[in-house]
Amino acid sequence: MQRGFQFDLNYTLSKSIDMGSDAERLSLFDSTSGGFGQIINAWDPSQNRGVSDFDARHQINASYVLELPFGQKRQWGSGWNGVVDAIFGGWQSSGVFRWSSGLPFGLGPGLGNWPTNWELTGSVIPNGDLPETGVFIVDGTPNVFKDPEAAAQAFRFAYPGESGTRNSLRGPGIFNIDLGLSKNWNFTETQRLQFRWEVFNVTNSVRFDPLNMSFNNGSISNSGLGNFLAPTNSLPRVMQFALRYEF
Repeated sequence: MQRGFQFDLNYTLSKSIDMGSDAERLSLFDSTSGGFGQIINAWDPSQNRGVSDFDARHQINASYVLELPFGQKRQWGSGWNGVVDAIFGGWQSSGVFRWSSGLPFGLGPGLGNWPTNWELTGSVIPNGDLPETGVFIVDGTPNVFKDPEAAAQAFRFAYPGESGTRNSLRGPGIFNIDLGLSKNWNFTETQRLQFRWEVFNVTNSVRFDPLNMSFNNGSISNSGLGNFLAPTNSLPRVMQFALRYEF
C-alpha cells in the first residue's frame, strides 16, 4: 500500500471425481443433482463415475484497494484548501471480481425409460461430440443449448445394464463484480466519519443454473430441452449508501 494501491489475484484449477455426490442422509429424491446422483446399477457402481456435482474446474478471484490520487498529500490537489479537500480529496476505491466455470450436469431420458433400475432412469449417453452449452436465447427463452434440437440428437438412451453418462455437460459459469467508493473525515484522533457507496453486481449480470431446468426440460425426449425456468437466487444490480460515525 506504499503507493496507494493494493491488489490480490488468484487462480484455482481443480477437479473432483466420484460415483455420487449425494449425502448418505438424503432420501431417494432429495438429490441436490436433480435425481442423477444415486447409484443406478448396484452390480457395477463404477458406471456412475464422473466429475462431482460441485466440480468447479476454473476459478479466478481478484480484489483491489486504490487511493484516488486527488487531495492533500497526493499527486494532484496537494495545494487544495481544507474545504475543497474535504469534498474532493481523500477518496478510496475498492472492488471484488469473481469468475468461475460452470458446474457439471447431465440429461435424462424422460419419464417412462428405465433400462436398468425400475425407479431411477439414469442419464443418456453421448453419441459423439458434446453440444455447445452456455446461455442462449432460443425462441425468446433462455436455454442452456445453442441448438436444442441438435443437442437432443447428440445423445442416445442407455441400454439395459447401463447407467448412462453422468455429468457429461457444463452449465454457464459465474461472473460478478462489486465496487465501492469511500471517504473518511477525521475530526480528532478518536473520532471519524466515514461515507461509503457500494454497488453489487455492477454489470447487472443474470445467472442461470441447469438445476433450474425442470425434470422434463432436462430430458432429451422433451420439446423444451434445455429451457431455464428462472435465474438463480442472485440479486440484480444493487446500490447501498452508508454513513458511519466512529468514536
